[in-house]
Amino acid sequence: MGLKSTTDKLLKGDIRSVVSDVKNQLERSLNLIGVIIISLAAMIGSGLFVLPSFAAAIMGPGIWLAFLVSALVVLPGAISKSELASTMSESGGSYVYLERTFGPVLGTISGLGLWASFLLKSAFALIGFRAYMYAVTTYFDITVNSMFIIMSALVLITILNIFGIKKVKSFQTPILAVTTGLLMIICIIQIFDASFDFSRPIDGAIDVSKNNPILLGEAAALVFVAYAGIIKVGAIGGEVKNPQKNLPSGMLYSLLIVTIIYCSVTFIMMASVDGTWWLDSKGDAREDPVFAFVDAVASTKIGITIAILAVLTMISGALSGVLASSRFLFAMARDNLLPQPLEDINTRFETPHWAIIITALTMAICILTLPVKDVAKLASGFQIMVIMVLNLSVIILRRANFAHEWYHPTFKSPLYPWLQILGIIAGGVLVFIMGQKAIFGGLAAVIIGVATFNLYGKRHYENRTTPFQTFAQLFSNPTPSDLKIRRAAFKAADIYDNNHLTLSEFISAMRALDISFSRDEYRFIFHKADSKGKGFIDIEQFLSSFPCEEEE
Repeated sequence: MGLKSTTDKLLKGDIRSVVSDVKNQLERSLNLIGVIIISLAAMIGSGLFVLPSFAAAIMGPGIWLAFLVSALVVLPGAISKSELASTMSESGGSYVYLERTFGPVLGTISGLGLWASFLLKSAFALIGFRAYMYAVTTYFDITVNSMFIIMSALVLITILNIFGIKKVKSFQTPILAVTTGLLMIICIIQIFDASFDFSRPIDGAIDVSKNNPILLGEAAALVFVAYAGIIKVGAIGGEVKNPQKNLPSGMLYSLLIVTIIYCSVTFIMMASVDGTWWLDSKGDAREDPVFAFVDAVASTKIGITIAILAVLTMISGALSGVLASSRFLFAMARDNLLPQPLEDINTRFETPHWAIIITALTMAICILTLPVKDVAKLASGFQIMVIMVLNLSVIILRRANFAHEWYHPTFKSPLYPWLQILGIIAGGVLVFIMGQKAIFGGLAAVIIGVATFNLYGKRHYENRTTPFQTFAQLFSNPTPSDLKIRRAAFKAADIYDNNHLTLSEFISAMRALDISFSRDEYRFIFHKADSKGKGFIDIEQFLSSFPCEEEE
């Protein structure tokens, strides 16, 4: 990009063009494989290790069809989200897309709702591994406090998230590979077993589809939350390399891979073991269906190995959930819809620590108070609603492009608008089938979102001044001596000497230079400079944006 061109755009307040100019020059840590890993880790957890038994309690051994139907409902939304992500690759994901499309009120509703649904999904994963942990402790004849272990895992998850996204990926990759690989090996071996009955899951799916399709819809709606990772990964768009390519590819590849895994594993599970093995002695759905399956077809020792891996996998899934959900609070705070401390990032690790901590504390409350199935239903219900609105966003942005000149996606949805319309209708059907809890959960999100906007966002969202042009004029054309002083002030504010400034460090530098604005105005300037929503700015890149005068 041309330095003079970029500076001219800054002076004119043409921030969208500057975003386009610097798109590929900001440091990002996740490649395509990393996007797929985080997305899969967010799904292959409770989605595979807990939900099958709850779905089977509804519709019997044909649950592979429920996972397939749910994936087909997700597909239009995943394609729509891929298009939106290719032009708005910022941290905050679906919240950013909806806020840019519909405005701050719906943005507040969707942001808080997404935050709640993702942390509920993560809480579901941590609650779900309790049954697997019980199997392990019973086998080794040891006694532990399960709630203490769950809360300890939550503390570990919080710390890892604060340490940064690279630490998250390095923790998840081996767990995901080993768990999925071992389970798939067991399933492949089981196909050649004499007791394997292909007709059982097929007949079960056909019978339910013919005799009571409502049950199929109810099961599909329940397992919808198993695909939440497709939505989650967009929330970390600001940390993805080449996001215009890697975000759409990562989401669609992840959806394909996880659908194959869900459908094939649940099909084999139901074809391998006869009877209602997914229920416990009280007739309730078991929370450890994979352990029960492996224990029946292999051995208890292998089942215990799977149980240990299941615990680690679900912790890994919860790790991704906290990572994604905290970014919603971060993005909303950047837009002045939530208090400013939520956008503060840790000066050492460059992660939104307060957003992460508040998300973790809320998860702890949910774990202590909510039953497993209600958590899954609430999370699924709002996820379906978000998918519906994402489909609607693409339709609106395409049709109103004259009013949204910044909307230039590099990936465009095929079969537009019919694919989006189909996704909206299918999602509406699933929400209706889910019943009152899903609908009430959506209404609660609307009420809380509107109240939050009126109490806080309404007073802060519209900036009373537009200080960036004033700032750009003050900061432009420095003499070499001025530039030296500014660089020294910026370096002094850079506590960990990583050539980055967080918001608080930026404000300290500005005050040291005696450049006076209100705190909201400092934030406004910082956000314009931080065009990718990373939470920090590069010192040299920022200073070089303003051409220097020649000293006589």
